[in-house]
Amino acid sequence: MPSSPSPSPRRKRARFSPVTRQVFLYLFFLFPAVLDIAQGMTGALGPNPVSVCLHDFGRYAFRFLLASLVVTPLKRFLGVDIMLYRRPLGLLAFTYAALHVFFYVVVARQLDMHVLWKDFTSRPFLTFGILTFIILAVLAATSTRRAIRALGRKWAQLHKLVYVAMVLASIHYSIAFKTWHVEPFIYAALALFVLALRLVPNRNKRKVGT
Repeated sequence: MPSSPSPSPRRKRARFSPVTRQVFLYLFFLFPAVLDIAQGMTGALGPNPVSVCLHDFGRYAFRFLLASLVVTPLKRFLGVDIMLYRRPLGLLAFTYAALHVFFYVVVARQLDMHVLWKDFTSRPFLTFGILTFIILAVLAATSTRRAIRALGRKWAQLHKLVYVAMVLASIHYSIAFKTWHVEPFIYAALALFVLALRLVPNRNKRKVGT
């Protein structure tokens, strides 16, 4: 009598759940903010720690927003699947943008509405920045599973605003300095490249349709 096939070995369970890994990633990449604030409080950031923190938080917001948009092209063109981490990357972009805004409005300008109004009416890059922040706030608020279920198909349409946020952030960063800085234009070029990848036809979809 032939022996029955032995049951296939069970796959080893991941040590951490997907949600736990998302939380770990989010908390890990908050470390630069904690470090900046700690160094600022101890005088390790030089004579103007508020300015250093302000610019660092803005750059990190841009970087994480860009990283969240790189996730899909990585999977599509290179087969690297890190889709699990797209949400925490987006939330990190919002968190650093919120810190950036907080340090500008509360710490640098001390909630002085007269100064803030003068800034917004004389410095156009601030308009692009606040529009970016509003979009990121909306996307962060609707990133939960409950929001996804409630919005249904509208959720995907709403979250396409991330592309608008990326363009606005690029403009904000590029015109924020009074003197020439090459770094913002490098970031803008990277953002343009990542967004342009979305326009490349998906061959896999064509094959499925044939």
